[in-house]
Amino acid sequence: MAKLIDIKNYKEKAILVGIQDKADEISTAQLNEYLDELSFLVDTAGAETVGRFTQSIEKPNPRTFVGSGKLIEIKQYVDDNSIDMVVFDDELSPSQLRNVERELQVKVLDRTNLILDIFAKRAQTAHAKTQVELAQYQYLLPRLAGLWTHLERQKGGIGLRGPGETEIETDRRVIRDKISRLKHQLARIDKQMSTQRRNRGKLVRVALVGYTNVGKSTSMNILAKSEVFAENKLFATLDTTVRKVVVRNIPFLLTDTVGFIRKLPHHLVESFKSTLDEVREADIIVHVVDVSHPNFEEQIAVVNETLSSIVEGEKPTLMVFNKIDAFKYVQKEEDDLTPMKRENYDLEYFKNTWLNKEDVKSVFISAKEKTNFEELKSILYDMVFQMHAARFPYNDFLYQEYSEEGEIQE
Repeated sequence: MAKLIDIKNYKEKAILVGIQDKADEISTAQLNEYLDELSFLVDTAGAETVGRFTQSIEKPNPRTFVGSGKLIEIKQYVDDNSIDMVVFDDELSPSQLRNVERELQVKVLDRTNLILDIFAKRAQTAHAKTQVELAQYQYLLPRLAGLWTHLERQKGGIGLRGPGETEIETDRRVIRDKISRLKHQLARIDKQMSTQRRNRGKLVRVALVGYTNVGKSTSMNILAKSEVFAENKLFATLDTTVRKVVVRNIPFLLTDTVGFIRKLPHHLVESFKSTLDEVREADIIVHVVDVSHPNFEEQIAVVNETLSSIVEGEKPTLMVFNKIDAFKYVQKEEDDLTPMKRENYDLEYFKNTWLNKEDVKSVFISAKEKTNFEELKSILYDMVFQMHAARFPYNDFLYQEYSEEGEIQE
């Protein structure tokens, strides 16, 4: 008797594929870390990772991304374990995607497609949905030919090749029209949001930025006493949230933004222009970092690289190292003469490293335990006060007391 499957609670089984590109000098440890992140993405999308395959090669195979022998190995595993989908940790070209799907006979996703799927699932407002839909169509357009694999059995001939090509061209024209309409729709929304930003007056704007899942929304909830959705998932927040915050007697606007990630699809960067404008127009950047993550320095570099592409010039920045409650290190024995590794350094080492930099303000907190938030507020207050005093040099309201809700107390 066949076993019934609970479709509602069924999780698709996925395997991950990553390459150790010798040209990029990626170490085995780095590759495993990248696949751990990819597994987290798969979990966020609602699937289950049951295996992973890696290969060290000089450069990706232009036809199938991985070598033919590795593809045969993956095919055997897929067949033996009833795998539903194979996820690659890089963006595949349209031809690579077609070739791999043809060989494996299961659903094949690349990193970009997976992230787009998560964004589509997470989008709540009409604005976010429009941004994601535009990115999806831009990703889909060059890959349309893969949707017509049933035509491959037609080996040309009069009346056979023509209709297929015409049908694909029709779909391409439809998608181009949709992309055009979505761009006009987003342009209209961007104009409205730009007007909203101008209407906020001259209050100092502070933007929370950081790698995805580092605790930006949790920190926002504590600082703004709000209820922004926060979850231990990647991209829990897509829509920009702005709250008025008052620290002591100074009001300012605090913005929570979408998290960045390694290899963030360029389609999403383009589509989320209005969201990133909140960062571009901010007066102060608060860069939140998960200090418990084994590769938090690399995550900092990813965020800084993304910021440099959207923000002109230098902005006052506060580094907030979050999740000190989860920070772990391995203490070496006194007679251990092996070189110190990243995992052998304690939190005090990193505190001294970062706090000794005069040009970078930093604070170490735990949003989960609400640790050191008074220190965070104090540093933030000093940064905002300097800008506020310069913007309103003779404004008496700097010295008026504010209630917890931000209203002036008589």
